[in-house]
Amino acid sequence: MRTATSLNALLIKVSADHRVLKKTSSRSPAQQGFRMPAEWEPQVAVWLSWPHKRSSWPGQFRPVPSAFAQIVAVISRFERVRINAAARLQPRAKKLCAAAGANMAQVDFFDHPTNDAWCRDHGPIFVKNDRTGEVALTDWRYNAWGDKYPPYNLDNAIPPSIGEKLALRRFENDMILEGGSIDVNGRGLLLTSEQCLLNKNRNPLLSKATIEKNLRDFLGVQAVLWVGDGIFGDDTDGHIDDITRFYRDDGFITAVESNQRDPNHRVLEEVRARLQSFRTPTGKKFTIVPLPMPRPMAFQGQRVPASYANFLVINGAVLVPTFRQKKRDAAACEIIGGCFPHREVVPIDCYHLIWGLGTLHCISQQQPA
Repeated sequence: MRTATSLNALLIKVSADHRVLKKTSSRSPAQQGFRMPAEWEPQVAVWLSWPHKRSSWPGQFRPVPSAFAQIVAVISRFERVRINAAARLQPRAKKLCAAAGANMAQVDFFDHPTNDAWCRDHGPIFVKNDRTGEVALTDWRYNAWGDKYPPYNLDNAIPPSIGEKLALRRFENDMILEGGSIDVNGRGLLLTSEQCLLNKNRNPLLSKATIEKNLRDFLGVQAVLWVGDGIFGDDTDGHIDDITRFYRDDGFITAVESNQRDPNHRVLEEVRARLQSFRTPTGKKFTIVPLPMPRPMAFQGQRVPASYANFLVINGAVLVPTFRQKKRDAAACEIIGGCFPHREVVPIDCYHLIWGLGTLHCISQQQPA
């Protein structure tokens, strides 16, 4: 875990000749022309962190590496896959990926040890300068969703390791931020939840205004749109990627629960009310596409955050989590496919992954081209 530094300090680390040079700068990434692209923009790769922590899937770990391998195989059909994995894990991981039918010429393993597999949250959040074409990464602090699952020192080392390995500029911010807690449209808007970003287990000393400023300065957004709470069973305290996602500049796809006895019904209706109150920069209402939730799922009496909103957009395809609920899975694929009409819809069985309290979006992080 990094030592706390001034929240106003911007540390830029540049990799060159295998040395990491460190200097301060008064210009934020946004002031230098960087922004976080939307997920549907071109990608050079998707990053994963290979699963090995058995306690993340208590009593259910055995099928998880094979499930990851299946996902690697699908992504490798469309673009490169880059995987953080300690050297000792790589031989079996490569064997599983090959057996799953992955295009191994499209799969790169990096000797980056991790504590856990949730790359969306411990990995870097990439930004791009449209004028120069430079891709850089932002490196935020990570505390395993409010210090719920220590240790996380290896996970915090992933962004600098990736930055050094790929010789990418790295912008470091001392604020705690997970990639699954935000979603952007690539055109100046960022969506997040109050339950997560304003939670005292993340940044107790930061005001809402300071948090928004950090997001604007480092991710190149102009406005932050806030919803309230997340779904039940979500140990991340309301990550947006289980609730609502942008699918175009002026459109949201949002989870809904029709069963009024389900606690998610009220939560998701309140989210939809917020979305209806938002306006685009030109003053228009957003298009809102409802996405029904799967039937509730629980493991050992604990509800898990199964949600079709945890889909992953890659080059030429959108991967949709499914939960062995034939009719609902098919309906979700149809709805999401309608939002991305020029991409192949690929359903991915996430029955085993969800016992770890996350699925496709949670385990991945896209690197823009």
